[in-house]
Amino acid sequence: MSSPTTPALQGDLYLDENNNVKHAGNSLYKVDVVAQLFGVSVRRIQQLTQEQVIKTVRDPNGGGRKYDLVPTIQAYIKFLSDKAYGKAHSDQESTLKEEKLKAEIALKQSQGELHRIKTEIAAGKYISVEEARLDYGHFFVIFKKFALAIPSRIAGHLTGYMEPVAVRAIEKDLATEIKNILQTFVVAGQVGSGDGGDDGT
Repeated sequence: MSSPTTPALQGDLYLDENNNVKHAGNSLYKVDVVAQLFGVSVRRIQQLTQEQVIKTVRDPNGGGRKYDLVPTIQAYIKFLSDKAYGKAHSDQESTLKEEKLKAEIALKQSQGELHRIKTEIAAGKYISVEEARLDYGHFFVIFKKFALAIPSRIAGHLTGYMEPVAVRAIEKDLATEIKNILQTFVVAGQVGSGDGGDDGT
């Protein structure tokens, strides 16, 4: 038996010929009924209405504006779904930015340190120039493998939290940026190897 202050929902849900959900019988309800159905306060329903999350319609039988049950439920579910996805997306975006910043800092620090060491070695301060070139090449190969693995590692952490298409796009962008930074190492090494040298021409 329903409460005297809260009318029972009348009629059943069904699909029409266009596969849309419909509600048989009376489908228009007052704010207090919708609030009880959603498990929130009347004030919250009014707030959602003001924010146009859910909408009221005019009751043709009088009694002011009411809520059409099925569209109201569908709109509220969409609101909750979008809100939940937005929070997860925001959290993952923050994590991605932090990982990207760490990668950029590591690359810049390595670039600065590598340039310092390369300059000192090339000047013959520690070992011969030939040995320096060999060590530089060996270091770069190892560092390149490490740097190029960063995008896939980050993508692996994001899998399951974001859409696969978005994860692949992020991985591709990071890979492109890292390759561009690595290219500066190659260019610097090529220019440095020719400074002050005699190529025999």
